[in-house]
Amino acid sequence: MAITTFTEEHTSPVPPSRIFKASIVDSHNLIPKLMPQAIKSIQIIQGNGGAGSIKQINFAEGSNFSYVKYHIDELDETTYTYNYTLLEGGALTEGLEKITYEIKFEPAPDGGSINKVTSKYYTKGDFALKEEEIKTGKERVLAVYKVVEAYLLQNPNAYV
Repeated sequence: MAITTFTEEHTSPVPPSRIFKASIVDSHNLIPKLMPQAIKSIQIIQGNGGAGSIKQINFAEGSNFSYVKYHIDELDETTYTYNYTLLEGGALTEGLEKITYEIKFEPAPDGGSINKVTSKYYTKGDFALKEEEIKTGKERVLAVYKVVEAYLLQNPNAYV
């Protein structure tokens, strides 16, 4: 088994507390409303939405994947840290054992936030990751954050 790690960093004018609440804590309610063309629903399959819970994202018709299911490993609303493990569906192909994500929102000097995402791909045997698939996945995640960010900028009283 090999582990391939990628780290991305993005800045946002939205403070960590707001973007964390909207994009992580209340994602199952907000994101399907903001992106119905891409995400049909996000369901809490097990638990209350916090650490130890399992969520399933159901993608809209015409998507490359029908769903992904993931386990929430950590959700800390005081440090704005969110870690989860992809369990099945979507990008989890035969050659991948699992994919883990570590997300951290930190305050930026200008009042916004610095958002760091580390993804780790655990491959089976001599399976090689395709760079194009990883790039597409990163772009989808960034697109969700940008939609949430735009919503928060247009609605300054939301998620305060």
